Amino acid sequence: MILTPIPRHQLDYALGRFAAGLHDSAAHRVFEKIRATSPDRAFGEAAERHRLAALIFARDCGMAVHPAGSECRFNWDGVALNGDTEAYVILHEIAHFVLAPRDRRCLIDFGLGPGPDTLDRDAAAQAAMLTPLARAADETAASLLGILWEARLGQPALASFLDQNWLEGLDRSAPTHFTAVLGELQRRGLLALDPRSALPIRSRSPDLPGKSAAARGRATD
Repeated sequence: MILTPIPRHQLDYALGRFAAGLHDSAAHRVFEKIRATSPDRAFGEAAERHRLAALIFARDCGMAVHPAGSECRFNWDGVALNGDTEAYVILHEIAHFVLAPRDRRCLIDFGLGPGPDTLDRDAAAQAAMLTPLARAADETAASLLGILWEARLGQPALASFLDQNWLEGLDRSAPTHFTAVLGELQRRGLLALDPRSALPIRSRSPDLPGKSAAARGRATD
């Protein structure tokens, strides 16, 4: 849910102000890749293509996926991913997976507690093992990492950027916060993960800063 909705006719101006606050050149380049994508969610055949691309990446990262039509109470039940959801949700869950140490990958919702789409909220709450502060940090990192993957795949990353409130505090801390989270992802080597490596060459979009697909690795702890 967008905390402070931005009217569409003011969006370019707001994005320009955000860009002007990014004093780190790498952060500025990454943001411009996000900005170049659509602010609107895909639908129909395009949405399905995006979903299938996200599922290919999930499997490439080592995640099992429940068969289509399975009844899933969680996006991640500690064993497999619910694949019957939108691409941006899948990419966000993959981000949680690569961020999580091995002992949390076997937990419902990665031990973070119930999320917006969790159906069995009691079970997810019982599996939670992070403090509210640690959970917030994990959610923030997963949010940005998923958005970066959307941009790399040519999906509507800007829609997620807006929905997940990266412009909140535009005149205060938003650009600095973006730069800090991006720097932490870089420090952990997570920008090297490239979802396009599992896709046909013709489906790939222009690169974001980071290692080449040949040099990508998988984060564990």
